[in-house]
Amino acid sequence: MSFDEQVVPGTSMDVLNPSLWGRFRTVISPRDDREFLSKLKLIAVDDEGAVRATVGGVLMASDDPRAFLSSAFIQAVRYRWKDRSAAHQIDALDIAGPLDIQIREACKFVERNMRVYAVKAPNRIETPQYSMNAVFEAVTNAVAHRDYSIFGAKIRLHVFSDRLELYSPGTIPNTMTVDSLSERQSSRNELTSSLLARCPMNYNAVGSRREFIMDRRGEGVPIIITESEELSGRRPEYRLLDDAELKLTIFAAPSPHPEEDG
Repeated sequence: MSFDEQVVPGTSMDVLNPSLWGRFRTVISPRDDREFLSKLKLIAVDDEGAVRATVGGVLMASDDPRAFLSSAFIQAVRYRWKDRSAAHQIDALDIAGPLDIQIREACKFVERNMRVYAVKAPNRIETPQYSMNAVFEAVTNAVAHRDYSIFGAKIRLHVFSDRLELYSPGTIPNTMTVDSLSERQSSRNELTSSLLARCPMNYNAVGSRREFIMDRRGEGVPIIITESEELSGRRPEYRLLDDAELKLTIFAAPSPHPEEDG
């Protein structure tokens, strides 16, 4: 049993919002709510016979997962220059809510905090610092595959003048390595991934042809690498920190006006 299928102590079926879990219902779903939630693994019976919400249920169908999983949010920070300094912090947001909402709001945070360069050559050409399609894939992967069992470890999204850094708690699942991320596929949170694969796209990621948030064909990392490198000329870098956290660095597209860079 994966961690996101385990029950969350102290919860009940009532902590799940019907408007959130109802979106997964289809014409062939059981009509009885408890039967439906159980079949979807959003609830389960614990060892004492009590009905509890599962981790996946809390993450996808509760209004604020932090009420039960305190680290289930994204810490987003924009720094003015290239260094991580509180004195240079110009925007910050703790992004909470169901996971699909976290993904959307994290992308919006990057979009409003990145620069879009304009050059007349002879027609106006606009170049964003980042491919928002790549950013969407990166955030989705972080949210879907992070280790929610690590207490006190949140996803960190830090935007600098020359790069974006995304930290995802947990080591790489199974026998995958940093070098094989673009070639292999593995999921730590099967329930969460399957639910995200049923959530319609809720963000206009330019260049994406997705109908649903999660694509389970393993195309995310290749998109991150290819589209980011096309913009910046530098390949994104994955690093595993202390076998406990996966760090992704996406480099910003260089400015056509170097004197503006910090």
